[in-house]
Amino acid sequence: MDIELIDRLTIRDLVENWAVWRDAGDWERFQTVWHDDGVMMATWFQGPATEFIRVTKEGWSKGVSILHFLGGTSVEVKGNRAIAQTKMTISQRGMVQEVLCDVVCTGRFYDFFEKRDGRWGLVLRQPIYEKDRIDPVDPSARLEIDQESLGTFPRGYQHLAYIQTQIGYQVKRDMPQLTGKEVEELYARGSQWLSGAAL
Repeated sequence: MDIELIDRLTIRDLVENWAVWRDAGDWERFQTVWHDDGVMMATWFQGPATEFIRVTKEGWSKGVSILHFLGGTSVEVKGNRAIAQTKMTISQRGMVQEVLCDVVCTGRFYDFFEKRDGRWGLVLRQPIYEKDRIDPVDPSARLEIDQESLGTFPRGYQHLAYIQTQIGYQVKRDMPQLTGKEVEELYARGSQWLSGAAL
């Protein structure tokens, strides 16, 4: 049997389990997607996966609603390392100027995987934010966005950043987007990872 194909399918399974278990609040199984030193990068959080799980659970208890939907996945395997890119959308619901809104951000999960002691696990997840939009849940509601504030955020995730700051999060402003030096540096890190370099 093709070992690389099995590896690719295993990694795809981990990517899908990440979204299903995280969005379902299945924290015990969600933890198994990661290696112990796994790191999560997001607009509102950057740090160890264990801490990401803790603060996500806290957000749930406060009513924070962030969900994920996945598209196609491309997996490049080299020995015991792999890079997976998965088309995705992030959907967040929250209040903006007293109007309940949905923000949808389209992009990719760019994932660094490693096989250790026969088990694949996620070492680093770095989303790439490509474009987003904001809509009132009630289409008849009138939403007035502070355009000056909106313009301070990167174009690829400006509405997502806007709603997240509205509910009190600090947003990282140099995340990779569809183009630019940040995403080029990420691709370079991915190539180095496949070649055996440390993160």
